[in-house]
Amino acid sequence: MQGDFFQLLKEQGYQFGQPAAAGSGVDLPSATTILAFKYRDGVLVAGDRRATAGNMVMYDRTDKVLEIDRHSVMAIAGVPATAYEMVRILEHSFKYYRRTQLQELSFEGKLRAVSKLLKENVAAALAGTGAVVPVFAGYDFEQGAAKIFFYDILGAEFEGVEYAVSGSGSPTIRGILHYVNTWGERPLAVMTEEEATVQALRLLTSAAEFDSATGGVNREASLYPVIKFITQEGLRTVPDSTLKQLFETKVSRHV
Repeated sequence: MQGDFFQLLKEQGYQFGQPAAAGSGVDLPSATTILAFKYRDGVLVAGDRRATAGNMVMYDRTDKVLEIDRHSVMAIAGVPATAYEMVRILEHSFKYYRRTQLQELSFEGKLRAVSKLLKENVAAALAGTGAVVPVFAGYDFEQGAAKIFFYDILGAEFEGVEYAVSGSGSPTIRGILHYVNTWGERPLAVMTEEEATVQALRLLTSAAEFDSATGGVNREASLYPVIKFITQEGLRTVPDSTLKQLFETKVSRHV
């Protein structure tokens, strides 16, 4: 199909998602704990910074919330090497479509592109060498709304109407989100940007308390989660200076 960058790669001999030799017994690095929820102006997407391999902390500065274009991101849980390659392909695919068709790829088209890559990666995922369980969020201009979708390793697509979580810290976060959204003083959908940021910091701090694979805030090293907002105007990253101020005034004093 004209404008399909991924199909062009395949025609040139590129093969995505080839599994490594079975039984290698190697602990691959894994990125964990991502979340997204709708707030008053759009969608917040956040992720902690820790990558692990087995019981080892491999890296504490991993970026798990990756920008694809000005209005969409993919948050990653799973093997970073595979996820980063997926994001690079999606980024170039969306750009290729825009330049060849002289228009943006539709939101539905973007969702199908993510699902297509995950389906191509099934062999590696089932072999245990490349599983990725992402959350995709973006602004749908046809519907005039920011949306959240999550996937399984086989590429099945599900809409997170209000929120979506993935990774090893997700059970803790999912429970808190349900409680806050159902019985909290303010549901997620009416939270301001600052309230949503504080909520994300509290959620990831709670997950880090109960899950060793989730990295919490490290004030000594000035390490904070990655938090991004998606609205009709585009995508913005919350600076560390803002996260530091909110963590010290709204989160750490309650811990």
